[in-house]
Amino acid sequence: MGDIRRRGAVVLGVTGLVAPLTLALGAAPAQAASCTTQAGPYQKQVEKFLGRPVDGRQSTADCKAIQAFQTKHGITPNIGYAGSVTWGVMDLMNKQKAVGSTPNRDGRCPTNKGRIACVNLTLQLSWIQDGSRLVYGPVPVRTGRDGYETRTGLKKIYWRDIDHVSSIYNVSMPYSQFFDGGQAFHSVGLSMWNPPGSHGCVNMTTTTAKKYWSLLKNGDDVFVYGRKPGT
Repeated sequence: MGDIRRRGAVVLGVTGLVAPLTLALGAAPAQAASCTTQAGPYQKQVEKFLGRPVDGRQSTADCKAIQAFQTKHGITPNIGYAGSVTWGVMDLMNKQKAVGSTPNRDGRCPTNKGRIACVNLTLQLSWIQDGSRLVYGPVPVRTGRDGYETRTGLKKIYWRDIDHVSSIYNVSMPYSQFFDGGQAFHSVGLSMWNPPGSHGCVNMTTTTAKKYWSLLKNGDDVFVYGRKPGT
């Protein structure tokens, strides 16, 4: 949650939760927990996703592969168990990949607004389009968790702060572009698939946030739709 001082007023909002791990961006992972020998309810699906032999039985190699995936994306406990959270992340990745280069195939994001940033909460994807032309993306994003949902609807970018710092959480929010109260696009040092999600902001990798910063400006439209899984 960042404090936004603009024309003497203070607007308090919500920001993405920033945990100490920056696993997706190459920082050293936390020490791995012990591996479980128990097969999970999504064992076969997880094995297939990871390219492991699909037999529904937990092997030491299976556990280590699952555990590495969990550690990379901040899924806890990272004990190599093929549970619902781990499979949910993998299933979302599969659905995101299936979108390909046509993220607005359902026509939900307006094509009559000129340049607009679109956010599909259901698929946790964002992109920038100009009319029906795709300008950038789609890219995975990390939106608000249950109780801190990223608000839906048509909005406009009204304030940008490249070096914003949240006064509530005392965390950096680089490349912040605010579009609804305290909700903004900004970069974080987390995997985009790190559960359960942000405190309302649309989290991005540094590469994506920099690109959005270069492509968007104050007054540009933002359209948020759908519903994040688990909210």
